[in-house]
Amino acid sequence: MMKKIAISIGDLNGIGIQLALENHHTISKEVEPVYCIDRSMLEQAAKGLQLSIPDDFKTIEKIAPSFNIEAGVVSKESGVYAYASFVKAVELAREKKVDAITTLPIHKKAWELAGVKYKGHTDALRDFFDAEAIMMLGCPQMYVALFTEHIPLKEVACSINEKDLTRFLLDFYKTAQPNKQVGVLGLNPHAGDDGVLGSEERIIQKAIDNANMTINPLYRRGEKTPTYSNPLVPDVAFTPNTRKNYTHYIAMYHDQGLAPLKALYFDEGINVSLNLPILRTSVDHGTAFDIAYKNIELNNQSYINAIKYITGSR
Repeated sequence: MMKKIAISIGDLNGIGIQLALENHHTISKEVEPVYCIDRSMLEQAAKGLQLSIPDDFKTIEKIAPSFNIEAGVVSKESGVYAYASFVKAVELAREKKVDAITTLPIHKKAWELAGVKYKGHTDALRDFFDAEAIMMLGCPQMYVALFTEHIPLKEVACSINEKDLTRFLLDFYKTAQPNKQVGVLGLNPHAGDDGVLGSEERIIQKAIDNANMTINPLYRRGEKTPTYSNPLVPDVAFTPNTRKNYTHYIAMYHDQGLAPLKALYFDEGINVSLNLPILRTSVDHGTAFDIAYKNIELNNQSYINAIKYITGSR
């Protein structure tokens, strides 16, 4: 039986609705999509895109107040609608009316203008479910999970502590279920060079040891390959030779993990929220306001992969 997926429509002033309309027939072969958009807004968007609406394109009424779509414009109204669409998708998943949700791109400033207190989907999901959601991005060739996410770089070092990192590593192992050793990045250049360039690696190593011994007590006696590597030197962790050893990495901060990921697999990458009672996937790109409603052909690989992750075929 096909899985049923709620798709939050994202910012209607961006490219999300074009992705949804153009790829409906493709994803409908994999899942049964329910789009969190009402018919009047769908018709307005389709008219602006000069696209027809598939006959089996299932919508939901009473999402939020209608508004005039303005291609490429950051607006309060589009933020209100995008947030309401997301909340509706989560509600359907919470009530077991769908098996998972996929989110199309939002604009964080539009959410802010709309009075939404969250910076994005992941921190909203943490609050909704009172759970330590984990942000993992990537594709089958390489996934990267972020220990810290959208915080200033100057706050990263003081955010690394043994207790929280140990919990993070255990939660990641439980929900991501990696099938080989996971590479953990150090924070400092040369992974600290034994404390010469920084001491955070000592904390990271303690958390790694805690997680390895908890996951499999045989590791304590040297009888089991550790689930997590020792802190890797960040500037060589993503070289071809090193990548042969890992499909999953843990990064200490946002750009440390996402810069190499996007350099290597930008078009294929997706965003997955782990450690929640529901499964949420998303495209790993933004609203692309600069090309919205311009009839430009979109790269749909991230969207297709986000759907396929739910079905287990990616």
